[in-house]
Amino acid sequence: MSHNPSTISSKEKIESWFEEQNWTPQVFQKRAWEAYNSGDSGMINAPTGSGKTYSILLPAMLKDANSRGLQLLWITPIRALAKEIHQSAERANAALKLNWEIAIRSGDTSTAERAKQRRKPPSMLITTPESLHLILAQKNYPQWLEGLHTVVVDEWHELLGSKRGVQMELALNRLKGIIPHLQIWGISATIGNLAQAMQVLCGEKATLIQADIEKKIVVKTVVPDEIEVLPWAGHLGTKLIPKVLPILQKSGTTLLFTNTRAQAEIWYQQLLEAEPSLAGRMAMHHGSISKELRSWVEDALYQGGISVVICTSSLDLGVDFRPVDNIIQVGSPKGISRFVQRAGRSGHQPGKPSLIHFVPTHSLELVEASALRDAVNQNIREDREPLTQCMDVLVQYLVTLAVSDGFYPNIYDEIIQTNAFRSLSKEDFSQCLNFITQGGESLSEYDEYKRVEIDDDGRYLVRSKKTAMRHRLSIGTIVSDAMLRVKFVRGAYLGTIEEWFVARLKPGDSFWFAGRSLELVRIKDLTVQVKASNNKKAIIPSWMGGRLPLSGKLSAELRKHIDMAARGERSNEIELLNPLWEVQCERSLLPKESQILLEKFQTREGHHLCCFPFEGRHVHEG
Repeated sequence: MSHNPSTISSKEKIESWFEEQNWTPQVFQKRAWEAYNSGDSGMINAPTGSGKTYSILLPAMLKDANSRGLQLLWITPIRALAKEIHQSAERANAALKLNWEIAIRSGDTSTAERAKQRRKPPSMLITTPESLHLILAQKNYPQWLEGLHTVVVDEWHELLGSKRGVQMELALNRLKGIIPHLQIWGISATIGNLAQAMQVLCGEKATLIQADIEKKIVVKTVVPDEIEVLPWAGHLGTKLIPKVLPILQKSGTTLLFTNTRAQAEIWYQQLLEAEPSLAGRMAMHHGSISKELRSWVEDALYQGGISVVICTSSLDLGVDFRPVDNIIQVGSPKGISRFVQRAGRSGHQPGKPSLIHFVPTHSLELVEASALRDAVNQNIREDREPLTQCMDVLVQYLVTLAVSDGFYPNIYDEIIQTNAFRSLSKEDFSQCLNFITQGGESLSEYDEYKRVEIDDDGRYLVRSKKTAMRHRLSIGTIVSDAMLRVKFVRGAYLGTIEEWFVARLKPGDSFWFAGRSLELVRIKDLTVQVKASNNKKAIIPSWMGGRLPLSGKLSAELRKHIDMAARGERSNEIELLNPLWEVQCERSLLPKESQILLEKFQTREGHHLCCFPFEGRHVHEG
């Protein structure tokens, strides 16, 4: 029996396409399609590689497929994920014959492409929280967004608990203010407070859809033949390269994660020195490398052109690289959820286990390896506590609205609908208004802080084009040092590097960047001009922000395993540390789970007291 295409439901169209692809819809996907088509908002929680993207992308694309203008807004926390979502959407667009225009807007998007998007909005826009605020900073944005019916926030757990998450809350509330029936969906990995995460994103009336799929994660620790090989402190882990090379040779494709960009550069160079045959088969990927190089690495990995990628968190999320067989984590990621997220990059198909090798960088990280394995097996995950009362984010948001069409003080009623500002008092809000118009009490004498003016009818707006441009260029909450572009004197742009590192160099000095030895020629117009160098002893650049705090849940597991060592209950990793435990017990003691270790000693400088809470950097520095 034939059907008129116009009468076929979106669910039938999706199931028909799945059948053509020999795919079987998961139960959670069917529930998501049904909930979406009922007009619900909600959250989807499913393991990596289980098909959660299509669980919400397909019904959203089919909701009002023949309408014009922007219909679907897809928010992603990182640029690498935007490219994968674009590929998935284009695949569905062609199969379902929708004739949609699907575009990306991020920091990598050219000015010409952004101008084109402003003139004619695409059907689907994949963007970041910062770029969404830039949209809210453009004139007549409500008209530009008038056809929008769905917003999807991908990897919401990565934004929640940060100021970027607060940014997202404010932007979504503004969208709901101009589009009352907007559907909002989140996609999240498993976290301890999943229900709260959904409520922060979608509000009280929302549907939580969880996949009943058990994802097996196999954790293997790379250990030295002798424990003395590992230092008692440090963070590089390169002494275990001889143990890592056989893993690379046995695996088809491997992602090797490091915690910092400097560590990625060091591992890339030392692996090449140890195994020159990796040249041409190994690449590097991190946020300071240029868009062109990152895109080349992603494409080559997807097509199987390279077998090893040294990467940082730039490849943490959602990128569906099906050839990846194996993950190597160098050093503790300091969090259980982050470790599980990275493990999920391998075995990226339903039913296939994920394999991750943990490479400790010093002796005590063997304890973290044991703690991580137990936490993964017990399905322990950290909570992501949402931030509240972030007044700096609110002030920036108010200026954003003033840059576009302006706002009236009754925007307060909309702002307090967010979780972040539900307890915001009118007095505090008035102080924010005073700050953006007068600079507050402390800055009222400086004209440059009087950014926003008040119209005759009480509307707050920015009239100065210079102020508006400066604000658009500074939108965001990610804090970093001043960045300089790295470029060959005659040739390609390579990426960006932090100013504080370059300030240490003088012309003629060599440094490693993007896997190449470069010689500094000059710094001109905020550009580091370089040429190729043959210096194999060039220095490695480092970036601020590599100081990862230990999560509370991993800290608790770490204390538990030290307690186990004190009682003689030892896993394979902890057993390897027997020489260290013996020295510790001889000179001091091993603390129990409920104890804090205090040690005192005297030197020529005086008396010293050392405290070991094992609670992570935030507690230690606090």
